[in-house]
Amino acid sequence: MSALRRTAAAMALAVAATTLTTAVAAPAASAAAPTAAVALGDSFISGEGAGAYQPVVDATGVARGFPGWTAPNSDAFFCHRSANASLHKATLPGIQDRFNLACSGGQPRDVAAASSARPNGRQVASQLDQLRAVAQTHDIDLVLVGLGSNNSSFTFGGVAEKCANRFIADAWTGWWEFWAYLNGPVEQKPCTDADLATAAQVSAATAETTAAVRQILTTLREVDADGQHRVVLQDYTNPLPLDLAPTYHSEDSRDDTRDKFRALGAERYAAGCPIHRASLAPGHRFSQSLGSIVRSVRDTLAAEFPNADLVYLNVQRAFDGARLCENANSPTGTLATPIRLMDNPPNGNFVTSLSGKDKIAIQRIANTCVSYFQTCQESWHPNAAGHQVLGQCLSGAASTTARSVACVRSSNGAISVS
Repeated sequence: MSALRRTAAAMALAVAATTLTTAVAAPAASAAAPTAAVALGDSFISGEGAGAYQPVVDATGVARGFPGWTAPNSDAFFCHRSANASLHKATLPGIQDRFNLACSGGQPRDVAAASSARPNGRQVASQLDQLRAVAQTHDIDLVLVGLGSNNSSFTFGGVAEKCANRFIADAWTGWWEFWAYLNGPVEQKPCTDADLATAAQVSAATAETTAAVRQILTTLREVDADGQHRVVLQDYTNPLPLDLAPTYHSEDSRDDTRDKFRALGAERYAAGCPIHRASLAPGHRFSQSLGSIVRSVRDTLAAEFPNADLVYLNVQRAFDGARLCENANSPTGTLATPIRLMDNPPNGNFVTSLSGKDKIAIQRIANTCVSYFQTCQESWHPNAAGHQVLGQCLSGAASTTARSVACVRSSNGAISVS
């Protein structure tokens, strides 16, 4: 064999050996990232009212467990991310991991900015920063968003506190007893539509929520490698019925249209619904307005993001027949958490009966909620059973081919999503 041929043969063997070595040494194709479902938003998504609250990582990276009832309400733990939240109860085929990034009290501005950057915000990073962290290790396939009930104009907690306090004040104190409550006198008339949210406020809240969800969609487009994800925009269900069961209409021949009706006040508080009957209809119109916010957000952004998979989930009738004081045995069998307060100093023991308490005791108990909001923030939110129902609603929304679905509870308790 000539030198030239020997050289060519040697080179061929070297190339072959290199190719074989490379083939053997090359790492296997990287495994696909595990799939994830993520929850963003406020208390109706975080699991407020459902118990089994898990530690929450604060803005400094520290996991915060329960800090005690007298800790500042800004503590990250009071985001109340529950193991019983709907995200964890939904049937989601193909989803391997679930991340609850919602925070009780969350507002649209908390999507892109740390919650602590605003008054009464909690010490957690922005929800988008938390979402980006999940995207570094997971393929995000489903995002549940609940925004709108808290914003720069009004908050669900503020609305609930206003209407409940008016009833309690009307039941126990005369209109002249200004000394009885912190932050000045409490109105004792039923709530009206304007007390809850004006048309201008709803419009402002719609714009604010739309901007926040737009930021979510833009971020998902940047961080989700395969670009395949469904975003479910859930609205809100009212914890109270359109009217109370007859047993709660009067007590000792007194109804809630007169001054001072302590026995009736105690009866409704025990049942979980300290509210004027006249406040119920405005409350339901308020819930419908929240639904209109979420529906408008979905429709506006579907036009801006034509390739996005956006589903509006209407849950306004998900608790039909099982709302607080809708039946005579309330709160047994209901899907919402009754209003519950603590005495001062707060010790974790909820006051379940106001029967026989005088106005001094009522003053002290009501003011505890003002001073330590964490002691009463579960009130009028879905309970664990309620989140189980909302999980069924999410299951339907995650698998539907429709762009808008309603989750409805029938008289026999069956849940349908269509």
